[in-house]
Amino acid sequence: MSSVDEQQSADHRLRNLAVAWVAGSVVVAIIVAAAVYAASGGGSAQETTEAVLPAATAAPQSVAPQMVTPTPQSGAAEGEQQAAPTPTLVPVDAFGYGIQVHGSVGDSEVALGHVQQLGMGWIKQQVRWGELELSPGDLNWGMLDGIMEAARDHQVRVLLSVVTAPAWTRPAFGNTHGPPEDLSQLATFLGQLIDHYPGQISAIEVWNEQNLDREWLAAEGLSAARYVEMLRLARETIKARDPGIVVVSGALAPTGGWVEPDGRVTAIDDFVYFQQLLEAGMLEHADCVGAHHNGYNIGPDVLAEEAPSHPEAATASFRGPFDNVHHSWSFKSTLVGYSEMMEGKKKLCVTEFGWASSEGTGGTPTGFAFADDNSLQEQADWIVQAFQLQREWGITWLAFLWNLDYGPKGLGPQDDNVPYSILNMDGSPRPAFAALEAMPKP
Repeated sequence: MSSVDEQQSADHRLRNLAVAWVAGSVVVAIIVAAAVYAASGGGSAQETTEAVLPAATAAPQSVAPQMVTPTPQSGAAEGEQQAAPTPTLVPVDAFGYGIQVHGSVGDSEVALGHVQQLGMGWIKQQVRWGELELSPGDLNWGMLDGIMEAARDHQVRVLLSVVTAPAWTRPAFGNTHGPPEDLSQLATFLGQLIDHYPGQISAIEVWNEQNLDREWLAAEGLSAARYVEMLRLARETIKARDPGIVVVSGALAPTGGWVEPDGRVTAIDDFVYFQQLLEAGMLEHADCVGAHHNGYNIGPDVLAEEAPSHPEAATASFRGPFDNVHHSWSFKSTLVGYSEMMEGKKKLCVTEFGWASSEGTGGTPTGFAFADDNSLQEQADWIVQAFQLQREWGITWLAFLWNLDYGPKGLGPQDDNVPYSILNMDGSPRPAFAALEAMPKP
């Protein structure tokens, strides 16, 4: 599931599902600076890679938190003293309960009222840079001002997930579905974003599902090394502006690999790509490692290799997890696998997870047949269990449910965001809403 590249094509979604069929810690080293400057300046032809399934779920050994001295903000005249940035410090030992909101649509106060009712301390809001800056320097902050103000008023922390690049930064393609040709342009935008909302941003996720070409259409193709370079530049700017902001690496799409008949690689197995990120030095440039998972039609405690013999297999109409073992079907296998691959050196920020149910929507989006297998009660039970398991496993720092309000704000039964919503299309709460409200949040 794309973060909120929600209007993805159904064909591409089906293709990724098909590939997965074929295919087969505890404290993070968080850079949360406490030093503040003194005034004196101090398809048909596909290739898949066999994924190694995780063997254990034990929490990794604790790693001592690191501190870093922030670097001065850029742009000052030589010898000019800089005003001290105000860090928005995030506790490194507190599990964060969050939910994604569609804050650019509708009444932001209503949305944040729901978040507060749920007892969530965090929201995730997507920032589509490609739509915010249609021409150089012409920034439309109105798309975000409402939700940022509401979050501040309700004292809820904000993770901003920054995706897409303006077409003018990508002249070779003329669209927004990939990185800028000059990677420093993203860093420049992030600086402007932080300057516009000083002290209001607690975390920034740098990009989304870059192991898919629909999110990373670039001349060099899908490239973990180039992504890490973009992350490095982004981190430098973020920490110069506000060293307390948590830098989250872009979450990958859990999927198998895919090669088009013409040889173009349009998806890389997330475990393969994750290893490439590690080899390129990602952990040096991220405070927290982004992750996604779409729960399909098995619960959050089921390992991929356990699914074929699970009781759900007897009644499921969607057969993916039961007939073709691959880590990407499993919430547990995917998240634990990431943690084991990086040997617990960082925690995960699960910036998108959830279970879809088409019950009561009047239809099922193309390619999302697994939503027909999930009742509203299963959706509620599995969401609560997933929050609880992530906290117990000790590998997750921040967890964001996908999603609060795309039901009433979406495009109807065929919108693939709608069955994940915990509000119905008429705005009434689904069972998951009440379950989350009642869930203890230690």
